[in-house]
Order: sequence, then structure tokens, then C-alpha cells
Amino acid sequence: MAAVTALPVSLSGRFKGSFAYFTIKDRLPQILTRVIDTLHRHKNEFFEEHGEKGVEAEKRAISFLSKLRNELQTDKPVTPLEDELPDAALWNQYLDYQRNLSNGNGEPSWFQSPWLYVECYMYRRIHAALAQNPPIDNFDVFKEGKAQNFFESQEAVIALCTYFQELLKNIKDLDEKQLQEELFKLLQVSLWGNKCDLSFSAGEDSSQKSSPLQSLESLIPYILVNDTEKLWSLLVNAKKRNTEKSNVRFDIILDNAGFELVSDLVLADFLLSSKLADEVHFHGKSIPWYVSDTTKHDFNWTVKQLQSANHMWMSRCGINWEGNLKKGVWVYHDHMFWTLPHDFSSMAEVAPDLYADLQKSNLLLFKGDLNYRKLTGDRKWEYTVPFHQALNKFHPAPLCSLRTLKSDTVVGLKPGQGEQIQASEPEWMVSGKYGVVQFDAAL
Repeated sequence: MAAVTALPVSLSGRFKGSFAYFTIKDRLPQILTRVIDTLHRHKNEFFEEHGEKGVEAEKRAISFLSKLRNELQTDKPVTPLEDELPDAALWNQYLDYQRNLSNGNGEPSWFQSPWLYVECYMYRRIHAALAQNPPIDNFDVFKEGKAQNFFESQEAVIALCTYFQELLKNIKDLDEKQLQEELFKLLQVSLWGNKCDLSFSAGEDSSQKSSPLQSLESLIPYILVNDTEKLWSLLVNAKKRNTEKSNVRFDIILDNAGFELVSDLVLADFLLSSKLADEVHFHGKSIPWYVSDTTKHDFNWTVKQLQSANHMWMSRCGINWEGNLKKGVWVYHDHMFWTLPHDFSSMAEVAPDLYADLQKSNLLLFKGDLNYRKLTGDRKWEYTVPFHQALNKFHPAPLCSLRTLKSDTVVGLKPGQGEQIQASEPEWMVSGKYGVVQFDAAL
């Protein structure tokens, strides 16, 4: 992981008044407090299921998390992981790498280190607090929040499933222009679905209450970079070049569970139904992550919820999606790399197997803010730096980022575009009001 001199500095809590500083100072301790409260609330359940052992494990986990919160709030050095989990060695190597970067300027600590690193590290330590304390080691502290977000977004889910099932009735009759319009609509629903992010609101309600389709037209001006045309031509050309032997493969690197995941599944179903893709691969997180990120459990749970819904079009979606998984035209993967602190430019080196798998794709769709931060290295880039340059040689396949802005980094803007918004809206980079659809063709 040789440092390249030309890269700008990492976003970090060192910069007082920055969003990174505010996150580490306020949001992360709030999230830890909520996790501790969640464990407290489930004490009786742990006792009923596991007896005294469950209660003891809950106490140990809470004490581990309280200590973690104190380390964070007092800017202590980041400590090596002491658990035996499969990724612990990689995390500890990464800490050594950070130590070397500091050139003897003291140990990497919570406010002095890259924000991306310490934030990921916190979620990994939350995981360790449970994983090291059987019999509650499989408890997902964020599961309730994710389920609540799904149920509170019911109306939006119904509206989207209904729209989509109506669309499927005539999909065979649509001409190319109409298919393109529908793809753009569903991409936008998937983009704005990313507003519902529980780590961003520190767990406050962020569900999608209204029909996501009605407001699309009015949101177009808020898409600062819109490369949907490029996606369309890539998919259409892949389809035309496609022979019987080679399948068009589309990959979605998932972000949040809840409404956003449903919007991603609708998009994936549309790609298959319109024959723009032959198979869709989903990539989720192997451990609970960033409060609302999708795990395998969340993915399967969501499909089952839809299947058993007492709404005709919701259950039709769920049944079809279960069928797609059984037929193998939808494939779910999770890989340890997605929950490591590395940005994606290290993937080929750290996770060559994952990189090789992504190289088989015709198009990679990266959802959400954290994926964007990892794509661009979470650095203080100039707004006008090309997206391709910020990717820092990460090019397994043509890729696109669908992201609403919730952190201090954005690239690929036109000269003056960022400054102009900044003048009237100082919070524009972190409010979730603006989005980007940024495409990069592989080399």
C-alpha cells in the first residue's frame, strides 16, 4: 500500500468544524450509546434464551462498548484488535500502515487519523463486542432499526411495487426510447432511496414516507453529475454484442437495507425483465455495518417480507425475486473486504479474488455514500478533479456510483459548480439533498 505523493489529504477529525470532526465528536458516540441501549433492552430476551450466560455476555459486551466510547471521546490511540476473527490480522496490518504514515508523530488516534478508518474501526469493534461474547454472538444490534425503517416505508414500497408490476405487463411492447425512460426513472428511485440512511441520522427515523415516483421530475436539478446516458449506451451495446455464450452481468454493490434495498431489487428485476442483463449479482456486508447496511439476513428477510405481504403487487415482487434467486439469475455475495478499512484502490492487492470476480461484470453499480468515499479514497479533492482520477487506478470493470451527498468529498463537477452551491447552501455536501450518477468506463 505505497503512499502516492500526489493524493490530497484524507478527511479527518483533525480539521475542527469539518463534517468528519462533527461525526467523530457527536454522531459516533450517539450510535454507540444507542447500541448499548439496545443491548440493555434485550437483557430479558437474552436471559430467556440463554439463562445467566446470556446476561453475563450482555454485561461484558456493554462494558466493552462503554470502554470503546470512552476511548473515542478522549481521543485515545487506536488499539490493535484482540479477537480471533478471520479479518483481525488485516485490520492490525492496516493499523501498522497508519502508524508508518504518521512518521513518528504519535500513535494514530480517533481524531488525528483518517475519518474513514476510525469510523470503519468503530463498527468492527461493535461487531467484536458481540462476536467475542457467545451466546449472544449472532445478535445484530442494528436489526430492529432496519426492520422499522422497512415497515415505516410501507407506502413507498407499495407504490414502487405497484408501479413496477404495472410496467411489467407491457414491458415487451416498449420501444428503446421508452425502456430508456423507465431505466432512468428506476435509477433515480434507487439514487434518492439512498437518502434513508440510519448511520447518517444516528438512528433517527429516516424512512421513505411518500411515493418515490411522484417527485422525480422536481429532483433532477439536484443531480449534480448525471451520467445515466452513458449507462444506457453501455447496456445496450453489451446486449448487442452479446452472443448466446456470454451473459450480460450487472453487479450492485449494496448500501442500506429498508426502502433503498427494495428500490435496488426493483431495478435489478427491471434489468432482467427488459433483457438488458441476464444475471444480477448483489454484494452485501458480511457483518452488521454502518447501522443500516444490508447483510445476507437483511436481504433474505426483505424478500420474505414482500412474499408474505398482504398486498398483491408486493407479494408478486417477493415471489418473483425468490424465483430469481432459486434460478441463479440473481446471486448474493458477501466478502470480508467490504467491511475492511481499505479504500477500493487497495482491492486488487488485499482481495484479489473479489477484484477478479468484479472483472467478470459488464457494469458495477456502487450504491451510497460510504462506497463513494471508498471509491475516491475519502480525500479533500478539488471539486473539478475527474472521477476517473479520484478512483486512483481502481478499474475492475465499467462502474457507476449512485450516491446522495452526505460527506465532505465530491469530484467530477464543472468549474464553479461547487462554489456556486456553496455560496447559498453551506451544508450542501452533507445534507443528502444533492446526488450524483457518476460513470467511469474501465481502461
